[in-house]
Amino acid sequence: MILAELIENRIIVWNIKDSRSLYKEAYYGKPLGIPKPKDFYFNAPLILDLLESYYLLIKGKIKVLKDGKELKEEEMLKICEKEYVNFREKFLVYTKLKEKGFIVTAGIKFGSDFAVYHKDKGPGKEHAPYLVKVMKPSEKIDTLEIVLAGRLATTVRKQFTIAVADIKSNSVDFIGFDWWRA
Repeated sequence: MILAELIENRIIVWNIKDSRSLYKEAYYGKPLGIPKPKDFYFNAPLILDLLESYYLLIKGKIKVLKDGKELKEEEMLKICEKEYVNFREKFLVYTKLKEKGFIVTAGIKFGSDFAVYHKDKGPGKEHAPYLVKVMKPSEKIDTLEIVLAGRLATTVRKQFTIAVADIKSNSVDFIGFDWWRA
């Protein structure tokens, strides 16, 4: 079991061997101070965000410690819900994408919830082909938001996708947008 430590709103894997192992498995986290590692043999702790940490905790891959005490799933869930808007919807989408074999990273620098890569082609190997915005079924989106997101995605050569996450039915519908030039 890989040990990780909660510090503020990040999880740190201090053991370098464990850090490499998690990163190599599915590009989990980011090596501290290395924006885009060229390989899996970096010498730095791994920084995980709360969402992927919660996923790894549920999957039994990591144990999260806070002040030397192990955090249980319920405690970690409360922390995540406090830090994320619509955490349950985002986690459902993240989980569905992971189950399909995608590499999922934070998409904040692109104004989305996730940047999504094809299996075995994570950061540093290719650019993420998809940007995913998570929404609830009851949420409304106006045309200006779609156009803005689509223009940004097109500029960075990615497909803009809306993931409509329905917690009640445990389902996600994905709506992809392709932009055509006349």
